[in-house]
Amino acid sequence: MRVKKVQNVYQLAFMPKMFPVNCYLVEEQDGLTLVDCALGFAARDIALAAKTIGKPITEITLTHAHVDHVGALDALKKQFPEAQVSISAREAKILHGDSSASPEDAGKPVKGGTPKNIQTAPDRLLGEGDRVGSLEVVSSPGHSPGSISFFDRQTGVLIAGDAFQTRGGVAVSGTFKPLFPFPAMATWDKLTALHSAKKLTLLQPGFLAVGHGHMLEHPVRFMEQAIRDAEQKVKP
Repeated sequence: MRVKKVQNVYQLAFMPKMFPVNCYLVEEQDGLTLVDCALGFAARDIALAAKTIGKPITEITLTHAHVDHVGALDALKKQFPEAQVSISAREAKILHGDSSASPEDAGKPVKGGTPKNIQTAPDRLLGEGDRVGSLEVVSSPGHSPGSISFFDRQTGVLIAGDAFQTRGGVAVSGTFKPLFPFPAMATWDKLTALHSAKKLTLLQPGFLAVGHGHMLEHPVRFMEQAIRDAEQKVKP
């Protein structure tokens, strides 16, 4: 695991061969908010990172329910039983193995690796404008039907899940990057993802933190270029 700190955010980067995955610890006054849970093997290192920072994980919040973002959830909930688990209402269904299309999904099936045996039930269902500590919830569907992002307006850090990737080149979810094609292959709806990318870019973040790839400082011009690239490939 590699750790990088930006503002009050720690990126925990796990580097399994061919498939690097990130999750994030956000330091608050009295505890830590964990954004996403990486793969199952990561639970021990996430707990050790929290111990090194010196605060308990009090919130576990999920951008979406793909298995590479929720894999260590059960193990971490056991280690931090008081932590409140949060996810969007749409992703809560996927979290517990229901990958069928819902009426609001326009009949499009969920793509990507969905969990099969997650036991932890969410304590809170999040929607646009809700807050988890210093983080504001921004609805950003596209990669999955109920994806959400988290924005700290004070520090300018945007944790965008898989709405963007920086691994293999900065890209909107659904834009195929040969060096790291997996987010594109797992994207539920490319046009919706493009709309969400534009919405996130309007926040003018100072830092972009994603599920796959390094964090970007002053990311807006890269996000705008990724949007232009996606517009060339996505038809309304």
